[in-house]
Amino acid sequence: MTLVVILTVRCEALDAFRAYERKAAAVMARYGGAIERTVVTAPDGAGLTLKEIHLVTFPDEQAFSAYRGDAELGEVAHLRDASVVHTEILRGEEGPDYHVAPV
Repeated sequence: MTLVVILTVRCEALDAFRAYERKAAAVMARYGGAIERTVVTAPDGAGLTLKEIHLVTFPDEQAFSAYRGDAELGEVAHLRDASVVHTEILRGEEGPDYHVAPV
């Protein structure tokens, strides 16, 4: 299972967000999940928010659901609540490989 997660984060709460994400990644690993890659955008024009995009994988829907319900993750939800304005989760699957083959 592959997820693209687009998080809109308050710039003033970036430290809380990063602390949450470090804990989330550790919990995720227990369920076979991983944040495979992150991309961070420049702050918006007012400097209030930025977007952080995560490419996340889990073995299956059950593992993802178990991660989401983990009590330890719930214990740090206040960090997420203080820092994340909006979350969009796109579920997908592995796509084609566009790497150029060596000649």
